[in-house]
Order: sequence, then structure tokens, then C-alpha cells
Amino acid sequence: MAPALEPHFILYTYFRSTSTARVRTAARLRGIPIQFRYIAIPKSEHLTESYEIINPNLTVPTLVVQNAETEVHIRQSIAILEYFEESKAGNTNIQLMPPAEDIAGRAHVRELVQLIACDIQPPTNQRILKRVRAIGGSAENWAYDIMNAGLKAFESMAAPLAGTYSYGNFLTLADIVLAPAIVNAVRYGVDIEQYPTIKRIYNKVMELDAFKLADWRHQEDTPVEFQQVS
Repeated sequence: MAPALEPHFILYTYFRSTSTARVRTAARLRGIPIQFRYIAIPKSEHLTESYEIINPNLTVPTLVVQNAETEVHIRQSIAILEYFEESKAGNTNIQLMPPAEDIAGRAHVRELVQLIACDIQPPTNQRILKRVRAIGGSAENWAYDIMNAGLKAFESMAAPLAGTYSYGNFLTLADIVLAPAIVNAVRYGVDIEQYPTIKRIYNKVMELDAFKLADWRHQEDTPVEFQQVS
């Protein structure tokens, strides 16, 4: 019997998307080859009928997994990260969750992930900020307050069990989700100096090539004036 072919991965991405940055980082850490398809959010390419067929929620990321006879669409970043873990895609020696027997540790990593993915990122997404501006509010103050409060909580929750990374000395999904959230928070004026655990973790992960290359300043669709050369 011939060996099963490796799946082909297509990622619909936008350089500024923190949710997509999570997927880019995990893919690079695991050595997963991905074909990128760029969605220009400012040009409303995510609102087209053709993209709605791919992702009815009209957001990025979308991961398309193509096998010999099937095609699967995964349309939420955390679901994509979990798919990579459970399917053991790429380098099977890379595991970004604590081992199965560490039930409490796995729950802790999940709560850190969800703090950012559920409590910080959604209400500070650009489509929400547009609505804040539409009713006369300050989108910048709104985003700052939510990000700062969320990172304060992350600091308190992570500090007791953090080591080199958010959970001990093992790189996990919590670190993958944290890094782009910090970049975005700094963009809105949050001072991470007040969060020493977060600052230490962020500085450490940004020494890794996977995090550097997944950063928004290093993408093919990043405008030239914002690009950084590694």
C-alpha cells in the first residue's frame, strides 16, 4: 500500500491580523509548508462573495486542508492551532500543549489562550473599533483599556507558573497567542514595562526565528514602508 500523501495547506491571511499571526507562528515552529493567499482587509477583499463561500464569517484566518479526496476549511485560529496539535502536522516532536497527564497544566494553558483569544482580541478587532467610532467613541481609548486590563489579568495568572515561557520552560500555545497580542497592545500605547512576566516571555520568544518570521513586518503583503529585513 502506498503511503498516504501529506495534506496541502492553504492559509488565507492578512499581514496585520494577530489571529493569523498565531497560525503563521505555529506553522513555522512545526515546519508545516503553507501556501499563503493574501486578503487585503482595507480593500474589503474579505467581504467579497467569493471569500464568503470560503469563510461565511468574513474573517481571517481560514485554513484550507486539502487531502487526496477531501477538503476541510477551518475558520478560527485556535481551532487551527488545535488541529495542528491533534493531527501532529509537521514536526511530530513539536508539541505546544503540556502532556496529556498534566491535566491542570493543559487547563492553565487554555485559560491563558482564551483570555487573549476571547476577552482581548474580539472586542478590539477592527470591525468593532469601526463601530465604536461610528457612535462617537474613541476607538483608541476603547482598545487601550481592554488590552491593558486583559494583559494585567494575564500577568497575574501567568506569573505563578511561568518560567522561560508562560507555563514553565516549555513553549506552548499560550506564548504563540501572547506574542502578536503584545505587538498590538504596544501599538495602542500599552506599556508592557508594568508587566515583567509578560515582557520577559515576549523578549524570549522573539529570539526565535518562527516568531520573528511570523511577525506582521515580515509578510509578503506587508506594505514596503513597514517591512523589516530579518
